[in-house]
Amino acid sequence: MPTIDRDGVKIHYEVHGDGPPLILTHGFSATSAMWADQIEALAQRHTLVLWDMRGHGRSDYPDDPAAYSEAHTVGDIAALLDAVGAASAIVGGLSLGGYMSLAFCHAHPERVRALLIIDTGPGFRKDDAREAWNARALGIADQFEREGLAVLRSASRERATAIHRDASGLARAARGMLTQRDAHVIEHLAAIRVPALVVVGADDTPFLAASDHMAAKIPAARKIVIPAAGHAVNIDQPQAFIDTVLPFLHGLPREAAAESAMRS
Repeated sequence: MPTIDRDGVKIHYEVHGDGPPLILTHGFSATSAMWADQIEALAQRHTLVLWDMRGHGRSDYPDDPAAYSEAHTVGDIAALLDAVGAASAIVGGLSLGGYMSLAFCHAHPERVRALLIIDTGPGFRKDDAREAWNARALGIADQFEREGLAVLRSASRERATAIHRDASGLARAARGMLTQRDAHVIEHLAAIRVPALVVVGADDTPFLAASDHMAAKIPAARKIVIPAAGHAVNIDQPQAFIDTVLPFLHGLPREAAAESAMRS
């Protein structure tokens, strides 16, 4: 499988299919394998790029805590698009992957043709809510350091089945990537000028209000709630997920699809 080198940190990725680029980012402590059931359907009309975030799966687990951050992750997405020759792409992800997709859109709006935001929160406006989130993230990091990968045994399905070399990268990713520093992502929602599909599982209670907020604030957003699904909506209801996503992708403006074609 190919990798890119980001200042000595190797990032694993894979490419499927041909057509307008679509890059998907997994959630915290999951891996690119969480999209396995969607590859065939999504790759029929798109160049599908899947990858493992640093500290996860088959990517490197750098020892330096400073190598884990939102900025590094946004840079990794940009470097992956460069690696596959994509000037722009449909950008999406689940949970932390969805948040990083929004952050990428904020940093590189010219490279985003559409957004696919799945079971995601856009961050927090209020400092106290952000501090509470960060306290939970730091607690998760401590738990990974104490208990190792056993932490994932009782996690949601996309995490419980994930394969990592060890828990060290996950602990550092929780501290550097899962924590948040400010409100720039949530405050940027109204400035997004591309089509967006917000997908959430009906049973993913912590993310229902966040999904409502994103759908209300992003001008060209549409929200779909998938019944009988939790946080891993694409795993809990794989066919319903595909039936939701494909019409959105196929309905994107033809000119957007043309502009997002692979560079020769």
